[in-house]
Formats: sequence, structure tokens, C-alpha cells
Amino acid sequence: MFVDIAKIRIKAGRGGDGAVSFRREKYVAAGGPDGGDGGRGGDVIFVADPNLSTLMDFRYKTKYQAPAGENGRGNRCFGKNAEPLVIRVPKGTVIREVTTGAVMADISGDEPVVVAKGGRGGWGNVHFASPTRQIPRFAKPGLPGEEYEVQLELKLIADVGLIGFPNVGKSTILSVISAARPKIANYHFTTLSPVLGVVRVDEQASFVAADIPGLIEGASDGIGLGHDFLRHVERCRMLLHVVDVSGCEGRDPKDDFEKINQELERFSPVLAARPQLVLGNKCDIATPEQVEEFRAFIEEQGLTFMPISAATRRGLDSLPGTVYSVLRTLPEVGSFEVNYVKPELNADGARFTVTKLEDHVFSVEAPWLERILEGSDVEDYESLQYFQRQLADSGVLDELVRQGVEEDDTICIGEFQFDYVF
Repeated sequence: MFVDIAKIRIKAGRGGDGAVSFRREKYVAAGGPDGGDGGRGGDVIFVADPNLSTLMDFRYKTKYQAPAGENGRGNRCFGKNAEPLVIRVPKGTVIREVTTGAVMADISGDEPVVVAKGGRGGWGNVHFASPTRQIPRFAKPGLPGEEYEVQLELKLIADVGLIGFPNVGKSTILSVISAARPKIANYHFTTLSPVLGVVRVDEQASFVAADIPGLIEGASDGIGLGHDFLRHVERCRMLLHVVDVSGCEGRDPKDDFEKINQELERFSPVLAARPQLVLGNKCDIATPEQVEEFRAFIEEQGLTFMPISAATRRGLDSLPGTVYSVLRTLPEVGSFEVNYVKPELNADGARFTVTKLEDHVFSVEAPWLERILEGSDVEDYESLQYFQRQLADSGVLDELVRQGVEEDDTICIGEFQFDYVF
């Protein structure tokens, strides 16, 4: 089964927590804090695998999470960094963030791409020692890894795309000029998924052609199969537009040509501007007048026309060489531009939202602040001092004052509640 689109959730590993530890050794007085830092969480990395040709695996497994970093230990032992989670996808897969639809990565090269970064490890209490805070009984917990819901879109990497109405002979042409063996039959929508074929011109020259199925009028609006497979033409440098010049199915070849180009224009104006070579198929059953009339129509639009017959192989022997000579003059189609922008942080790198729930009750939404609370000893004066300084430095206290907080009002941070005191 050919699957070219899938939605998954990825989550990078959480950083390890910093350790709260004190050096205790015989004959060593006041050894002081020696808690080590936590290790970094594992990244989520995507890699192109040439052995994969479909996104089928992602239909059955939709959640991927990298391992967490190791916690710090005493004696200034740092936690081990976690190994990355490597996800293998077919070459040509575009990764989009679901909410915004923005492109996060284009896996069309051989280099691995980090899509979600692991969380940084927390600091051990050795970092918080100072002349006035000699016994810090708190440490920083590790930061969570980045988490995204992403959509994987497979856009086949082919040099040439064969487009045209159903049953005009695209599959037959591909089977003649390459070693591909698509299904061929005398009915519409015989081909239900794109088929790739390597076309060899000589021992050192070749190109990849793709048979794109299901293009009909209204394809860009989701009619037929074209809406699902038009994306596979986006990487093609050149299009072979196959038209039935005989009109054996009661359609006008000129009308067919215009309708397919209209669908391309509606789907992507950039794609519609790609060079086209028009192949007039079924010339063996067309009259010379039909062929010449259609040739004149195509050449009026500044395009090249080649009369062929896939059934009798007429004109197909010279087709690979003609296509290859045009491809040599065309630039490579670039990768999709990464345009995803991560949410902005404030100057201190800390996001928060202060909401007045009711009279004298305020809620502070700040996951980073909850983690500081988790790593603090609320019974320790120095630990609470450090937490209060984080509230002031991040701007939370200023925002509470702006919203009219009063003494003894209740402040909620996650599962924690405390009274506001001037």
C-alpha cells in the first residue's frame, strides 16, 4: 500500500535533573556542595533512507519519544547525555508543523536533520554556592525536550513527471522507456499510486521519471486522485504532458491540454511554469489532420510537440535522448524552504501568563517556574530566596502588580499555592 502522508507526534528527551549533594569525607571539614549537572535529553533526528518508498510505517506507530538525560550525582558526577532518536523516512519527505502548516525540514539530502532538540540538563547545587549561600539545598531540574505534532508529506524526487488525463498512455510510455512495470489496462484510474522509473540514455546518463496518476478536471479541489498526488510533481524539473490526439474517448485533445494546465496553475503557479514537452499519443489511430491540427495548437503556445504511439513504440526510441538534452539545461529544483518559527521567548527566555481567576486569586502559567519549584526545598530559606529572585527577574511579580495584586492574595503556580506578601 502506498502511503504518502502521515501525522505523528515527536518529543525530544527531557534533560536530567541536577543533584543536591554535599561532600562528606573523613578529615574534610565543611566539604560543601558537590551535586553534578544532569545530562542533555536526546534529540529527534530525521534521516533519509533510500530503501524506503512509503510512509506506511507511520500509520501504525504515531508517537516517537527520545530518551531522557541521566540525572546528576554526587561528587560532581555529571549525568550522561541521552542518545538521539533517529527516525528514518523516504527521501523527499517534507516535515510540517501541524498547527501552522510551516515547513520544519525537507529530508531530501543525505544529511541528518534535527527537528526536535532535547532538553538541557539541570544544574547541580554546586552552581548555587556563594559566600552568603554556603549550603544550597536545591538544584535545577532538567528542561523538557521540544515536542511537536508534525505531518510527514512524501514528495517523490523525480526529474520528469508524466501528467495527463487517465487512460492516455502514461503508464505504457513509462514501461517502454524504463524498467518500471506499472499496471496497464484499458480503463480509467488503472494506476492508483505514483510509479518511478529510471530511464537510461546511455551507460553514464540517466534520469528518473514518475507516472503521476489521477489528474482530471477539478483535481486541485480534491476530485479524483489528482489532489492526493499532485504534490509528487512539485520536485520535477520538467513535465511530459501526454495527450490522446485521436480523441478515441470522445474528448477534445485541445480541451484536455488546457484543463490539465489549469489544474496545475490552481495547485501551484510555480509548477505550472515548469518546462513542458507535449507528447501526442495514439497517433497510430489518429488521422494526419488531427495530429497536424494539434501540433499547430501546441506550437502556437511556444511548446515542443512530439507525435508518438506507445502501443507501436513510434517516437519513443528518441524520447529519452530528447528529454535528457533538455534536462541538462535546467537547474536542479531546490529543497522546500524551512519557514517554521519557534515561539518567541522574552528577554530572560521564560514565557509566562498571569490570569486573574477571581477576586484575590491569580494564576501564573509558566512550566519553567513549576520546574524550579519542583527542585526547591520549600522548607529552606535560601531555596525560597532563589525562587523569589526568579519571580522578580522574569517579570512575573511586575505583571502581578500591574494586574492589581494585593497582600495575602492567593497565587497559583501549577499545583502550588502561596500567599502574596509585599
